[in-house]
Formats: sequence, C-alpha cells, structure tokens
Amino acid sequence: MSELILHHYEFSTFSHKVRTALGAKQLAWRSVDIPGVPPRPLLSPLTGGYRRVPVLQVGADIYCDTSLILPTLDRLHPAPSLLPAGSEGVAEGLGFAWERQMWIPTIGVLVHYIGEHIPPEFLKDRKESYLMVDISKSAMAPQFESHVQFVRAQLAWLRRALGRRPFLFGDAPSMADLACWQTIYLLRKNCPPEVDALLGLSPLIPWYERLVALGQGTPVPMSAEEAFEAARAAQPLPVTHLAPDGDPGGLKAGAAVVVTPDDNARVPVLGTLVAAGDSELVIHRRDPRAGDLHIHFPRLGFEVLPA
Repeated sequence: MSELILHHYEFSTFSHKVRTALGAKQLAWRSVDIPGVPPRPLLSPLTGGYRRVPVLQVGADIYCDTSLILPTLDRLHPAPSLLPAGSEGVAEGLGFAWERQMWIPTIGVLVHYIGEHIPPEFLKDRKESYLMVDISKSAMAPQFESHVQFVRAQLAWLRRALGRRPFLFGDAPSMADLACWQTIYLLRKNCPPEVDALLGLSPLIPWYERLVALGQGTPVPMSAEEAFEAARAAQPLPVTHLAPDGDPGGLKAGAAVVVTPDDNARVPVLGTLVAAGDSELVIHRRDPRAGDLHIHFPRLGFEVLPA
C-alpha cells in the first residue's frame, strides 16, 4: 500500500481532526505543509480544483473532506476502528451535523478574542471565495452573544451525551468524538482560559484531554513536489469497495459529472464517474502533468450532477 500523505496546515482544526485520527490508529504518515489560502499550485491539479483542506493522498488516489477521510482510514487500517460497532451511522451523522451547525458560531467566539491577529488575506479569502461570510472581528461582533448562547447549548448537550462514559460511544474514541472535539480545540488552543467558564467547558476537559492524549501518529515531512511526483508515478487503485453502478441517483460509470460542495468553497470538480454508492463516489481525471487520478468525495455535503 502507498504511503498516507496528508496535505494540511497547522491552523486548520479539520486538519487536526485527521492528525488525531492518525494518532488514534498510531499510523505513520507523510506531512505536506500547505498555505492556508490558495494558490496551491501542486495540490490543485491533484484535486481538480477542490480547495478545502485537508486532503488525503494515497498514491494517485485523492480523498477530499474529513467526513470521507476518516472512514477511508478505517477501511485501509481497520484497527482500532473509529466507527462504533452497531452505531456507525449515528457516529457519522452526528459528526456531520455538529460541524455544520457549530462552525460559524465557533468562529464567532474565536474572532471575539483573536480576530485582530488573523491575517487580512485570510479574512479576504474566507469572505470572497470560501465561506462567503465576513468573519472579521468587527463584522461578527453584533452576533457574539447569540454565538455564545448557541455554543453553550451545544456543549450542554455534549455533556449530557457523554454522561460518565470516557467517550460518546463507550471506552473508545469515535468519529463523532473527533468532530465535536475539533471545534472545541479551536477555541481552547487560541482563546484565553476564561473561554472555559464562558462556554461551560470545564466538565468536558477530562474528555478533551483524553483525545489530546491520542497524539498525531508518526508524521514525516514531505515536500509538495515529492507528493506530486508520488501521484504522477502511481496509478489509481481499482475501486473494489463500491459498485460501478451503485449511484442512488442513477448515474452510470463512465458518465461525465460535476461534483460541488453544497455549503462553502463551491468550486466544481469535473470528471468521469468511476463508481458510486450512497456514502462515497469516485471520479477519474487525467491531469496533463500528474497523469491519471481517482478523486474520492463523500456523498453527504456534495452535489453530484451530470456535466
């Protein structure tokens, strides 16, 4: 099996979520540090223009979005699993819903404390090309109290959901734990200690620290040039875990399709459908420099239409 290559940047908590999943599985992986805003001239050809981070690369197979990257890690390296037996769908759905609902309110709290330190080019990119929301401190200030109330209510639910268990589904961490944790990590890492009292975080700290203790596996630095060459020198693996004509909407293998995130960073990716199911789809692209690629997307959170 080819090396696990993660394209990521330090400030991205979605990247940190994947790094911690790699830690939970005690995996070795190659670390490609990329800028927080485009251009990313050696990554964009591999993703067909998809611009969200992180991206997992395994040879010439490119995996987009953490809601697919974590199940893929489970498929490639099953033990220990991040999907609790008998509650797999609950864990995946809970993680997806939490991140969708919590992201903007979490940013609203974050920028209240550190907004003046966020680079202008980052704010401009998020407003004009990514979130399509102005996340500057001044723009988000009028909603600070409502964002605090929302986050507090979500964390109160999380406290009740955990109860006396070490993790949400028992003794082992799950994808849902990592999804809930990564938004809290963003705040606790960057805000002053008073944020714990403001949001009612203190009872969650033992659970939070258990996830921190998972570590990040064994990363080995890799340049963007090396990662690009690894894709160019490889061939996409046969897709054996999805049926060629398993698309629930009736799209057939060989059809030209366009895949677009349905919430933000809505950059369409054009390719030829290789295989699809109700939770994942794979498209083929041939890049003039990188060669043949399979790009994998989750179904939840993405629009897939005939090109």
